[in-house]
Amino acid sequence: MSRIGKAPIEIPAGVTVKVEGNTITVKGPKGELSQTFHPDLTISVEDNHLTVTRPSDDREHRAQHGLYRALIHNMVVGVSTGYRKEMELVGVGYRANATGQVLELSLGFSHAIYIKLPPEIKVETKSERNKNPLIILESDDKQLLGQVCAKIRSLRKPEPYKGKGIKFVGEIIRRKSGKSASAK
Repeated sequence: MSRIGKAPIEIPAGVTVKVEGNTITVKGPKGELSQTFHPDLTISVEDNHLTVTRPSDDREHRAQHGLYRALIHNMVVGVSTGYRKEMELVGVGYRANATGQVLELSLGFSHAIYIKLPPEIKVETKSERNKNPLIILESDDKQLLGQVCAKIRSLRKPEPYKGKGIKFVGEIIRRKSGKSASAK
């Protein structure tokens, strides 16, 4: 049996879970999320624990078992505590400014880049003297947050020679030596 799939999900106080057909809805203090799941799987809620069970040991059922258990766990954590990602702009003149749901980025191009963020994501920017500018994104939906972060990062990925670009806080960039370090 799947190690991830068989682990029960603990439902914290203030979170309600409703299963109708093959759709699960999780509601909590941070918001409400819903997800359709594979019709062969069964989800049961008993005294603050949620379990996902599969009908057989078929390859597809095993794969769906762990997948939907992880997705439901991410939903429960998202509506109770939420998710937060911090991104750092490394480079001379790189700036970020948030106005409502629009993120303005200056990344060394001849023009500024404007990104309209979904309403489920809260954005905040920090710029301190002698520190790299930060973009702080918060949401209850882990998948949407990761997708938006990947989109922002793809605008200027960190390059291996000087390390300039948009990276996650704490991310380690593998650095390369330039052509002057080559053997003669």
